[in-house]
Amino acid sequence: MQIGVMMRSGRTRASGATTDPIRWTETLEMARLAEDVGIDTLCVPDHLLFRNSGIVSLPEGETRGNWEAFSVMSALAATTRRATLLTMVACTSFRNPAMLAKIATTVDEISDGRVLLGLGAGWHEPEYTAYGYPFDHRVGRFDEALQIISPLLKGETVTFHGQYYDVDECAIVPRGPRPGGPPIWIGARGPRMLGLVAKYADAYHTDQILDVQGTQAVDDLFQVADDACRAIGRDPATLQRTSGCTVAVEGAGEIDGGVPAVSLHGSTEQIVEKLAAYAAAGVTHFTCWLLPLSMKGIERLAPVMEAAHKL
Repeated sequence: MQIGVMMRSGRTRASGATTDPIRWTETLEMARLAEDVGIDTLCVPDHLLFRNSGIVSLPEGETRGNWEAFSVMSALAATTRRATLLTMVACTSFRNPAMLAKIATTVDEISDGRVLLGLGAGWHEPEYTAYGYPFDHRVGRFDEALQIISPLLKGETVTFHGQYYDVDECAIVPRGPRPGGPPIWIGARGPRMLGLVAKYADAYHTDQILDVQGTQAVDDLFQVADDACRAIGRDPATLQRTSGCTVAVEGAGEIDGGVPAVSLHGSTEQIVEKLAAYAAAGVTHFTCWLLPLSMKGIERLAPVMEAAHKL
């Protein structure tokens, strides 16, 4: 099992402070340490802002946010050497899909072929409203975006006229370091989205699901994804299975807000035991929303990572 760390940035409760952003210099320091201790993937979230709405619980009137994802990815591509770089996940609603494919290919060039392009349809309405993006028909828009992004990454010239997007003889030139472009990882849960996973994704990502078995658990979602693959004649074994959730190491209880209910926590042995259940379900990559996200937190994750590599 490979281990990734979510490199949250900006003003975020999980940073351990609610008043000061995580600056780029701190992000770079943590990324380099993560590489040094053997972390496989540096994951970058793609959110513009957070406000109190739905599953996001913040004081009324408070706004938090991250630095722009592909800007951070590009900087990490130029300043790290080994770890893969994953958008977790890039919202296709925030960028024209053809331009998104161009950006991803450019970052892949900078990183010498280390980009994993995580994609999703988005879910937090306040950031759509604030930045002027339409929130309606998100799955329909995502479907059209994939019909443009996927062939462009593979080197095809694309003409597409849909309900939401139009491109004419679009091509990505120059090409990046890999003929097939960055692999596409899709985060999804609903049946329609899982159909798109089967059609376009190299990897299917679930996150923030603590139980491996049970209602809406990892096993259940993987079964739906497998069925969707078979429905279009795809071998389910060709779809990589990935997952992730909050992982709380020593010191997590001291941060602002404490440890969330949905998290892996305890001793190294207890955390690895839970990761073994994910591995048994076929998960080959696990992304940690690390608490605390700090130099000490990354150091304390190192033995978990070493044990996970043996699963």
